Amino acid sequence: MDEQEFRRRSDAALEELKRSLYAAEGDAEFEVEENAGALQVAFEEPPAKFVISPNAPVQQIWISALSTSFKLDWLDEKNDFVLAKTGEGLKALVSRLINQQLDGGDVTLE
Repeated sequence: MDEQEFRRRSDAALEELKRSLYAAEGDAEFEVEENAGALQVAFEEPPAKFVISPNAPVQQIWISALSTSFKLDWLDEKNDFVLAKTGEGLKALVSRLINQQLDGGDVTLE
């Protein structure tokens, strides 16, 4: 995949994730902001901030959350950015991380 294709896929994935996060924002205690191509998910209780951003040089989407860095690669067969360690797609992983942050929340990103 060339850089232009990565940008197209990562932009589309982050835009779709942003829409899902905005839809879930009202049901949970977090706030979503977009800043310079990155998404930030901020929590008041307990206080935290997740950062989700594309990293073009390595063609991954990186998530900084819960004191950990998650690096997702594009998988054609899933048509998604996926965390190799767990096989989770972008939305599934972000849902799980939000629910862990909220100590057992019930956030599902559609």
